[in-house]
Amino acid sequence: MKKFVLEPMPAALDPKYVDMLSAVQTATVGHFRHWGFMAPDIKPVNHTRKIIGTAVTLSLPGQDSTLLHHALTLLRPGDVLVIDRLGDQKHACLGGGVALGAVLAGAVGAIVDGMCTDPAELEDLGFPVWARGISPITTRIYNIGGQMNKPVACGGAVVCPGDIILADENGVLIIPRAEVAEVSEMALEKQSRGDKNGEQMRGGERLGDLSGASKYVLEEA
Repeated sequence: MKKFVLEPMPAALDPKYVDMLSAVQTATVGHFRHWGFMAPDIKPVNHTRKIIGTAVTLSLPGQDSTLLHHALTLLRPGDVLVIDRLGDQKHACLGGGVALGAVLAGAVGAIVDGMCTDPAELEDLGFPVWARGISPITTRIYNIGGQMNKPVACGGAVVCPGDIILADENGVLIIPRAEVAEVSEMALEKQSRGDKNGEQMRGGERLGDLSGASKYVLEEA
């Protein structure tokens, strides 16, 4: 059995997905979609940025980041590293050095189901990371093994290589490519309705009347 499993890189990011999702917020999608969201434990580290990119998935065991260093040589513009730490919550696999390599390759961000380190360096590099937390104890080059571009579990959600990642200050959403257009259309329509409701509320109307909630309550009170 080989230590490292390397599957082909997924199709590179098509700019059309960025166009479709550039105005979409994860919290809007959360109003009508119940799957594809990572747990709220996966939080933005020191930033409020938004990214849209192609998932490049890694499974990294415990203290070992050998495969992560190799993966940096394969990243392309528009890629998002999605790292399954296989339950490890102690060792930070991503810090300033790894982030610099990712930035130079054109990656737009990283999602880590585990720890990261060097938050100030990440901010200076402008490399947005979502993770469970920060740790000063780092991974090392131990040559234990790992998998690249296989389905992973990250934040309680399944991520397949090539999925589109939409991440912002509210959280991380995974969208299969075939569903991006539908999700985008529904989200933009809902955001437009929300803007209209805001205008009506400022004009004196009440949210309960606009949403229909007050009607339900008064009928059953």
